[in-house]
Amino acid sequence: MTAPHAMPLAEAAALIAARRLSPVELLQSCLEHIAAVEPRLNAVIRLAEEEAMAQARAAEAEIARGGPRSPLHGVPVGLKDIIDLAGHPTTCHSKLQLDRVAEADAAVTARLRAAGAVFPAKLATHEFAIGGPAFDLPFPPARNPWNTAHHPGGSSSGSGAAVAARMVPAALGTDTGGSVRHPASHCGLVGLKPTYGLVSRRGVFPLAFTLDHVGPMTRTVRDNALLLNAIAGHDPEDPGSAARPGEDYTRDLHLGLRGLRIGFVRHFHEVDQPAVPEMAAALEAAADLLAAEGATITSVILPPLGEFAGVNRTILLPEAVAIHETWLRERPGDYAGLTRRRLLPGMFVTGADYVQAQRRRRQLVAAVEAAFAEVDLLLCASSMEPACRIDDPAEVDRTYSRQARTPFNVTGHPAISVMCGLSREAGLPLGLQLVAPSFREATLYRAAAGYERAAPWKDMAPPL
Repeated sequence: MTAPHAMPLAEAAALIAARRLSPVELLQSCLEHIAAVEPRLNAVIRLAEEEAMAQARAAEAEIARGGPRSPLHGVPVGLKDIIDLAGHPTTCHSKLQLDRVAEADAAVTARLRAAGAVFPAKLATHEFAIGGPAFDLPFPPARNPWNTAHHPGGSSSGSGAAVAARMVPAALGTDTGGSVRHPASHCGLVGLKPTYGLVSRRGVFPLAFTLDHVGPMTRTVRDNALLLNAIAGHDPEDPGSAARPGEDYTRDLHLGLRGLRIGFVRHFHEVDQPAVPEMAAALEAAADLLAAEGATITSVILPPLGEFAGVNRTILLPEAVAIHETWLRERPGDYAGLTRRRLLPGMFVTGADYVQAQRRRRQLVAAVEAAFAEVDLLLCASSMEPACRIDDPAEVDRTYSRQARTPFNVTGHPAISVMCGLSREAGLPLGLQLVAPSFREATLYRAAAGYERAAPWKDMAPPL
């Protein structure tokens, strides 16, 4: 049998339900693997071994009495360390938050706990989910399991590294300008940014109130849908929460691609931010495979990436400064230099700039909605190249904005990143994006699962 820590979530859950694997055995395998690989990856900020083992033992006893509450019962899930776990610090990877202990679970943590999940670790992030891989913080930056000299993507860097390295079967990240899909792309994972408002952000340290999302990061599409099943749904205590219930997002996974109309946004990676040749070739190969599996592929034109990026930045920065202004004035030296440089421009965005960006945002939403009148899904790049070295700040800065994820934070549409290749030169994953109309996550998962079955990437793992 495959080592428990290396199993996808759905496989481990099936064995737990059949009483062929205990939650205690699964957690122990994960903890042993964390001990073996964590010194090279820096993905974990805080381990909660004793508490997680007590949760696993309780899950084992409950399952023996009456079966599992859900497919997540007894399964370890990692949490990006801006997500509250009651009784544990939520450090945000920052000196400024080292002593802030969460009094209650975040809404997503509470939903996972109700489903029976186990919480062994709080995971690394870029500072306050906006910095970057910085070396002047209380914790070192997470590294890419495929090549530890390289960046894992961010800001959900520890979540990406931990899931890719088989430390945990699944983790939660957050996404304000692409921060679930970036590490998913660079680490060869499935990462979903849900529709804005589908998943509660209560108990998650905010970056930008009108752009923030919480999303699942897993090794397979089915695992991702199972995690979304647990965390989606209305939360009246989150002002941005959508008043609609969750669904069974696994229901269409078997349907395949036949009959789906997919619009390929080629100009994102051909004109707006030209991708490196192997990334462009991987996207074309993915489009060909989607067509071979029965989808109809057409070209779609959206506004240029630069417009989406400008609107995102003009909204994100003043919203972030609204949260950080006091610390920026009174304790600027306690931020990493990179975080401070990214936040400070927000002090100079005027109210008029912000209002105009929100007005333009509505027009960009309308442009994407118009595209969905003609197609069921969009296909586009995620990053325009593989992960760069983590110790090259100029290259990190250059490549960070070379992506097509930000548009869908601006518009709020659900977007998923799926592995679509492996860089020949560096041996690093390449990822594509699929995007759906709002609240059409089930269709998004259907297409991603169809691609995953037909493509050769899903069983590949980092050479740790």
